Amino acid sequence: MKLSKLLDRAGLSSAVTDNTDVNVTGFAIDNRKVAPGDVFGAFRGGTVNGEDFIPAAIAAGAVAVVAAPDAVVTGATHIAVAEPRQAFANLAAGFFTPVPETIVAVTGTNGKTSTVEMTRQLWRMAGMAAASIGTLGVTTPDESVSTGLTTPDIVTFLANMSGLAREGVTHVAYEASSHGLSQFRNEGLSVAAGAFTNFSRDHLDYHASMEEYFDAKMRLFDEVVRDGGIAVLWADDEHSSAVADRAKARGLSLYTVGAEGHDIRLVGRTATRLGQDLVIEHGGAQRTVKLPLIGEYQAANALLAAGLALVTGGDPDRVFDGISRLSPVRGRLERAVISPSGAPVYIDYAHTADALEAAIAALRPHVKGRLTVVFGAGGDRDQGKRADMGRVAAAAADIVIVTDDNPRGEDPAAIRRAVLSKAAGAREIGDRREAIAQAIRGAAREDIVLIAGKGHEQGQIVGAGDTMKVLPFDDVAVARECAAANGASA
Repeated sequence: MKLSKLLDRAGLSSAVTDNTDVNVTGFAIDNRKVAPGDVFGAFRGGTVNGEDFIPAAIAAGAVAVVAAPDAVVTGATHIAVAEPRQAFANLAAGFFTPVPETIVAVTGTNGKTSTVEMTRQLWRMAGMAAASIGTLGVTTPDESVSTGLTTPDIVTFLANMSGLAREGVTHVAYEASSHGLSQFRNEGLSVAAGAFTNFSRDHLDYHASMEEYFDAKMRLFDEVVRDGGIAVLWADDEHSSAVADRAKARGLSLYTVGAEGHDIRLVGRTATRLGQDLVIEHGGAQRTVKLPLIGEYQAANALLAAGLALVTGGDPDRVFDGISRLSPVRGRLERAVISPSGAPVYIDYAHTADALEAAIAALRPHVKGRLTVVFGAGGDRDQGKRADMGRVAAAAADIVIVTDDNPRGEDPAAIRRAVLSKAAGAREIGDRREAIAQAIRGAAREDIVLIAGKGHEQGQIVGAGDTMKVLPFDDVAVARECAAANGASA
């Protein structure tokens, strides 16, 4: 494909004064992956400056470089723009075609993974060829999963989208993280609808303030959702009105869900042994939907997913019937095992105070005895949330065990101390396997054990830089191993 054609499509022709009559064969943001004919993206980052690798990229065959106007580019076409990441994404979007015809995105602090995966399931049950992209990776119509980051780099993201379309996928739901939105890692597509789950403290190791974090999330509605698109909002979150204002200012249609929602109104919710009964109002009629998942926030995720399915043409009867057949999402209040005493053990990805509080609240109606919570906090991440997590756990759980999560480059004991500073009465067991083992051994028949923080993750990150190691560790597998010797059941 000619570079001139890609520039015209992206509205970037004026950014180039060099030769544009060159053939483009691919895109790369890692100079080690550059092949002859590629366009190279040279971005200035917090620790690495991509401009330092421009000569190496050109030597490897890059025919054009997207970089800031003052970058030095010799021997290739310089696409000079003030925001290279966004320009690179828009150029790449013209190259990676076709893409699925219906694309939706979900943002918010918690619930993104569950919502996109539930949306995929609802589409699939309605007969659509659907996929999801997010923390769990790429989940395809045949349920196969390839793991990845919440929002992969823009080249991987667009290549995945195009690959799915070539395989016949027509509907895709993806997670729009604050990192991905602020770094333009999911640009250039026609996004029919964006969903908002909730907003609370997270990622302040990356964003300078809560305001900056919120603004990063709002790029989904300010810029990414296409003109005339739809904003599907969980109306019960305290920030939903601010989100609605941003969406309306852009001219998007609003579709609200929840007890305060106008389009899908949650009238009542009753916990059952294996899930919950949801009474909802939609289209002027009331109906009861049986959700086979526990927890208030799982109801929120399921109803948001229903909203996305409906605004993209879903039949209400099929969509609401699909809710009753939703499968658990990996590492999201996933029941890993029944302990030898008969106590169920749940795994959840909760790694913020709000998420931990929501997970505990989800389990509380099902607890007849004691609720034990095992959790830690990640190293080299927002330190301010650690004490809050300890405070929430101590207030809401009956037994609290503070252990290691992914300590990364920090002293694990120092992280635990920060969590314990507000967790009065909590026990400290640094070894995560031993903490899980003790929680399961101590659980009686009427108890429930929650192991929080790592969810679907398959490893424990210890060290940083050259000393970093990823030790094999799966909370689900470890819980089952700790219970198996005494004849526990999954």
